Amino acid sequence: MAVCGRVESDKAGGTRLQAPCRRPVSFPGAPLCANVPAVPELPDIVVYCESLAARIGGATLERVRISSPNLLRTFEPPIEAAESRRVRGVRRVGKRIVIELEGDLFLVLHLMIAGRLRWRPSGAKVPGKVGLAAFEFSSGTLLLTEAAKAKRASLHVVAGEDGLLAHDPGGIEPLEATLEQFRAALASGNHTLKRALTDPRRLSGIGNAYSDEILHRARLSPLTLTSRLTDEEIERLFAATRAALTEWTERLRREAGVGFPEKVTAFREGMAVHGRFKQPCPDCGAPVQRIVYAEHETNYCARCQTGGKLLRDRALSRLLHDDWPKTLEEMEG
Repeated sequence: MAVCGRVESDKAGGTRLQAPCRRPVSFPGAPLCANVPAVPELPDIVVYCESLAARIGGATLERVRISSPNLLRTFEPPIEAAESRRVRGVRRVGKRIVIELEGDLFLVLHLMIAGRLRWRPSGAKVPGKVGLAAFEFSSGTLLLTEAAKAKRASLHVVAGEDGLLAHDPGGIEPLEATLEQFRAALASGNHTLKRALTDPRRLSGIGNAYSDEILHRARLSPLTLTSRLTDEEIERLFAATRAALTEWTERLRREAGVGFPEKVTAFREGMAVHGRFKQPCPDCGAPVQRIVYAEHETNYCARCQTGGKLLRDRALSRLLHDDWPKTLEEMEG
């Protein structure tokens, strides 16, 4: 990603590290890239998996129709090998959705930025411009769409648990890990908290949106280095991570109900800071601030998280440049 080496402050007090996205936004104070979908994170993927399991568990995958040549990233086993097999389960691996088929075969879906799933009756057509594939089960059709010019969503056909393991970036599960495991994951490298939380090699399933919410809940700056955390701050961050992910997963479950989750987005009403630039912090009333780096935006409350300090230091450009992933694939794991 191209990075401007100069730090500039916008008129509203945010910190900009690159010229802003020129896409129109749809509401006052919206993030620069509000119209760009964000990668589904742990709460979204969990609800996707649960909704899929309720619909395709025990069903037979009768046929796969792929309309985008960029989607399928493997050639052995062939996609045809997945057809006529029963579904044994659905699971999450990081930000990937894994459909387990009989015969120890797996379909690994990574939605990336704009990939989304739709559940439709049997025989549904693949949408013309955004459709990537249709998975025809005996119980209905799962459509995969991607509303973006750059098609980044991927499908891998994988044989065996060992093959599946290669698609796991290796981060610990934040809702299953102990405090000591969490502490060790943070200590595995000296990074900003924003990067440490979103690094799939350290923590599984957390991205841009929920890392903002976690850090606000923990009252910690996104730019604090992991090596500088006290024991009390690590415990606070651990508790905030578990609480935020658990609460949002439950909330998305309630929103979906018995239906299929159709409105998957990173900008949700009820979030404390993410996507709420210039709007009042729900805890203290101070305006939410932002740091913009390439296509990514970090939101925070200066009063709650940085002792009232706006993150404008000129060293910020170098700090983020050294600590930030260079590609979306690296960012999203």
